[in-house]
Amino acid sequence: MACTQISVEMQELTAFIRENPDPVNRQGALISVLHKAQEMFGYLSPEVMSHVAQELQVPESYVWGVATFYSFFTLKPRGKYTVSVCMGTACYVKGAQAILDTVKEQLKIKVGETTPDNRFTLIETRCIGACGLAPIMQVGEKVYGRLNVAQVTDILEEYQHDGSG
Repeated sequence: MACTQISVEMQELTAFIRENPDPVNRQGALISVLHKAQEMFGYLSPEVMSHVAQELQVPESYVWGVATFYSFFTLKPRGKYTVSVCMGTACYVKGAQAILDTVKEQLKIKVGETTPDNRFTLIETRCIGACGLAPIMQVGEKVYGRLNVAQVTDILEEYQHDGSG
């Protein structure tokens, strides 16, 4: 059944790619196609990138180059929740390292890793543009500002016990 689902998703991705009416500008469509693929699959697998290269008629090495250059693309599956800790100057000065250390300790993972239950992936960011709320942590789309270590523990516990798998 998983193969059928992947096949259907690949067909949807192919349809998205082919919506671009300008065959001359297929290379220019790569970033939007990769965004769509990551949205659909959760990450950019080698199979997906090969498929994108074939459909856009660009070298696979070019697709890999773009996917690995931009930090918003991921080549590994991520957890249900991505936990981002801002390590930009304002956040760092206001204690972001302690926030990051607490998250690592609480989740028992390092930056770039995903928990064994695929619930959380931890990443560092440099700035999310809310310096007045420093230090900041983001879980999924929700931003938490002016954090202290105790709050981090409480926030993560909410997501650990949210009743979903």
